[in-house]
Amino acid sequence: MAYDRYVAICRPLHYGTLMGPRACVKMAAAAWASGFLHALLHTADTFSIPLCQGNTVDQFFCEIPQILKLSCSDSYLREVGLIAVSACLVFGCFVFIVLSYVQIFTALLRIPSEQGRHKAFSMCLPHLAVVSLFASTSFFAYLKPPSISSPALDLVVTVLYSVVPPAVNPLIYSMRNKELKDALKKLVHWVQCQCQ
Repeated sequence: MAYDRYVAICRPLHYGTLMGPRACVKMAAAAWASGFLHALLHTADTFSIPLCQGNTVDQFFCEIPQILKLSCSDSYLREVGLIAVSACLVFGCFVFIVLSYVQIFTALLRIPSEQGRHKAFSMCLPHLAVVSLFASTSFFAYLKPPSISSPALDLVVTVLYSVVPPAVNPLIYSMRNKELKDALKKLVHWVQCQCQ
């Protein structure tokens, strides 16, 4: 998405050439391959861990930290290796997104008209909102100190990063639609009237 926004704003005349079917297939294949590699490594590690504290997790899906709590072996070194691979994948994506948006915002500052800058910025805002929502909740889930960990908090945070971003994704991307904005304003106004 960041590359799509970059091409649309920074190279609009070349959009059809740069974002053709072949480029889209390559980007989708890269995303799927990195996701598959990440999942395969974690799945292989998970199946090699002996479980000695039962097989019931306190989540609605088998999340890695919850499975590690059930392990009776010290899987520290394997997890460090997997975390290093995951960090490389995440860091690569993060750097790519940041570099794309630096280029985009540099191009936005060169647009002479206020309306043109607003239109281009509103095209980038939904992607930034979804990425920020997912990144902030997942960072909190995996980097929070164990001292504030509780089953209820873990469940809420897991729902926040695994369910909420995909659920609000269509809503966030459709907020550029004028009819939807007008309907949402009417709904907010109606709710305010009902509360008073």
